[in-house]
Amino acid sequence: MNKRILVVDDEKDIRRVVQISLENFAGWKAVLAESGEEGLLKVKTSKPIDAILLDVSMPDMDGFQVIDRLRSNIATQFIPVILLTAKVLPSDRQRFSKMGVAGVITKPFDPMTVWKQVTEILGW
Repeated sequence: MNKRILVVDDEKDIRRVVQISLENFAGWKAVLAESGEEGLLKVKTSKPIDAILLDVSMPDMDGFQVIDRLRSNIATQFIPVILLTAKVLPSDRQRFSKMGVAGVITKPFDPMTVWKQVTEILGW
């Protein structure tokens, strides 16, 4: 499976760990972005993007704002989004579901198995 996953997180170490997991264990291509704005640009220029791993808490533009922009664009509205977040309350899960989020991976996560979590969430 030659998938391309956009990883949007303002923490360089998180991006790198996720990239290693996706590329070395799953054989997918990771496209990296350090901000919501850069992520939106890369989703347009790095086609095709099969899924997005998106940090919720980022400066300037948070994950919710990124999702709103993705969902309002016909070219990106159906790309599955998995949130990367340290804080998940039961009320958050309801909000995520209403936003059309495919799933949530909580931080800290196991770098050796994060690719398996993506596979399970997306049914790949």
